[in-house]
Amino acid sequence: MAKPPAIPADCPAFAGLPVRLITLGAADEQMAVHVAGRLAPGRTPVLCLPGYNRNMSDFSAFAPLLARYLQRDWPVVLLDLRGRGRSSWRRRADDYSTLADARDVSIACRALGIESAIVLGQGHGGQVLMALALERPGLMAGAVLLDAGPAIAPQSLVRLRSNVAAIAQVKGQGGVTVMLRRMLAADYPGRDPETLDRLGARTHFINEKGALPLFDPALMERFADFSPDDIIEPQWPYFDLLNHLPLLLVRTQRTDQIDPEIWREMLARRPDARTLEIEGQGSPALLDGDTEVEEIADFVSVIVPAARERLARRA
Repeated sequence: MAKPPAIPADCPAFAGLPVRLITLGAADEQMAVHVAGRLAPGRTPVLCLPGYNRNMSDFSAFAPLLARYLQRDWPVVLLDLRGRGRSSWRRRADDYSTLADARDVSIACRALGIESAIVLGQGHGGQVLMALALERPGLMAGAVLLDAGPAIAPQSLVRLRSNVAAIAQVKGQGGVTVMLRRMLAADYPGRDPETLDRLGARTHFINEKGALPLFDPALMERFADFSPDDIIEPQWPYFDLLNHLPLLLVRTQRTDQIDPEIWREMLARRPDARTLEIEGQGSPALLDGDTEVEEIADFVSVIVPAARERLARRA
């Protein structure tokens, strides 16, 4: 197994996100987990799964905002999937898969004593969520798919691959910063440079030498031969595994991860699902606005009576 580079202690992406490492099998197979709030029997946590090459820092604003609407110590669990953030890498590029990630999440939940959770998955995290419904059917009390569905648009993977390759070629802090700002500005128009810099720092540690990716570069090998014209067959049986669950379907206005035709079919298959569009953003959603976080909190409150009581007291 390739040894992941040591993440500097001052890595800004993980400031305020201390973790415990859960052993998944062999001693060197570990998943990094951050728990905000208090886990206890009868307290259904919100479990957050990040995108393909991303990590728990994408939910760093979400957890405290959710706590404003629910109880201050309401449990929110953030995970780094294997090969991302502070979790260990897999032995080979071919070992990365949605099903393997789902097995890891199930093991981590058992280690934390989580018997039921409302799972929020962004992008690839949403596909892991659907695989988790197969791996451990009784775990989920509800599901939130954010820019996620039974197939990811190939053009989004090609764009990711190109961006990662371009960043790797740039030397020096200034050059990397300029490139990341330019890449991110299209997805987050109107955001100030400082916000764009914080977003860039979620996937790369930037110093005077350049950018250190906070993920295993082997992840990019999984779609090295993809082209924008490739067709990825949607896995509707996985989506249909969520039929018995309360479902919130969320899409950012500027995402390229979900094909519009796939989105329409998702809505047709689940006309009972709640829906939400986050304006002015691409993937990943920032989850730093009251509108979207309050909507998610309300969704949680429909499923969990204790959360409903908390929201009622705020009204």
